[in-house]
Amino acid sequence: MSKTNPRLLIIQPSHYRSRTDRTLFKTRRRQMVPLALPYLAALTPPEWTVTLLDEQLEDIDFNVPVDVVALTAWTLHSTRAYDIAAAFRRRGVKVIMGGPHVFFYADEAAEHCDAVGVGEAEPIWRTMLEDAAADRLEKIYRAAPLKELDDLPPPRYDLLDLKKFGPFRTFAVQSSRGCPFVCDFCSERFYLGGRYRWRPVDQMVGELERIKNRGSHFFFGESNFGGKKSRAMELMEGLVPLKIRWSTLWSSNLCLDTGFLDLARQSGVMHVNIGIESIDEEMLQGMKKGWNKASRYGEMFDNLRRRDISYSLNFIFGYDEEHPDVYEATLSFLEAHKVPAAYFNILTPTRGTALFERMKKANRIIDPDEIDRWPGQVCHIWPKNCTPQQMEQRIQGMYRKFYSMRSMLHRLPFPRTRSDMSSWILNMTERRMAFSSTGNNDFDIY
Repeated sequence: MSKTNPRLLIIQPSHYRSRTDRTLFKTRRRQMVPLALPYLAALTPPEWTVTLLDEQLEDIDFNVPVDVVALTAWTLHSTRAYDIAAAFRRRGVKVIMGGPHVFFYADEAAEHCDAVGVGEAEPIWRTMLEDAAADRLEKIYRAAPLKELDDLPPPRYDLLDLKKFGPFRTFAVQSSRGCPFVCDFCSERFYLGGRYRWRPVDQMVGELERIKNRGSHFFFGESNFGGKKSRAMELMEGLVPLKIRWSTLWSSNLCLDTGFLDLARQSGVMHVNIGIESIDEEMLQGMKKGWNKASRYGEMFDNLRRRDISYSLNFIFGYDEEHPDVYEATLSFLEAHKVPAAYFNILTPTRGTALFERMKKANRIIDPDEIDRWPGQVCHIWPKNCTPQQMEQRIQGMYRKFYSMRSMLHRLPFPRTRSDMSSWILNMTERRMAFSSTGNNDFDIY
């Protein structure tokens, strides 16, 4: 390996279509410009020659002259990532790996790679590359969580071919990490560094200012944009002069705060995703989401609609206490309130959560190591009131009813505004997924 100009290839792997279909998922164009690849490039020391590759958009040349290959993966991509690692290691190329998957499966990933990084990249990335160049890699590098998110480098979007992301591309950006809430089923707060932290407003606004002419839209990809309301409002005030359009995720209680919503609208928000999880108050208490007030959902939706803010809702089904009529009741509720978009999820006990430990102790997880390995809505538990196959069929049925043309025409307004158009585009995308041969609910095109 050249110590003066080492060559680094950073790959975001694709995934196989199913457990039995080992063809790769590919697409000619994405709408979302990823953050992980250009950000890892920004953390890389200047003496390295860096190439970025998104395998969903382009094929891997396994004979490319390179000294180190770095893989960043969710569990969905892990099987493919291991195959990529094996192919390069057969040539003697060093392979390192990180991402959410490695946080929970460090020992497994280490069996397939020369080294793995657990946790946030900033404290360990440079060390891993230096050790690779010096041929002294350790098997596992564990990062101490960053205390603050000051002075993060701007992502190297110049290393991406932005033509592959279309003329109306959306840039994924990140203004905070972690989450102040502790939901029973959510593992994000572990691999995102635990404690809720945010970037200084002036630095975040400066980053958006530098790239706003490259794209038409921004997506704040974080657990909770409004995790600290005062800071979120300060950031939105900084967004107003930029005249951009943006989307994000925030908690339902913010939809009852008219001052927050007014500023969000003024700053250019177009769409927000909200985890309301259930229309049943008792179910919400069991999920430890007591701040969701089912009795005020209608008020929330009216607040968003009056400000022309498109929105989508997340639901979770499969808890022992849920009523058997909850599926039809939820669909009726969504149609009555003309909700623009919704995602229906099967309760999944991801590693690290209290739910996982509870389900594992009760022997109700079908195969703990298979959770999230394959695309689509897969039931990984033994439900109390039906079989796993019946649960999957119920969720697929909900998608097909909700995204039927009849439902869409009833729920969605004529597309007069950008928000209306956003809802129609989202519905047509979900409709294609709902009526595909597998019935998968995947977001790979983004």
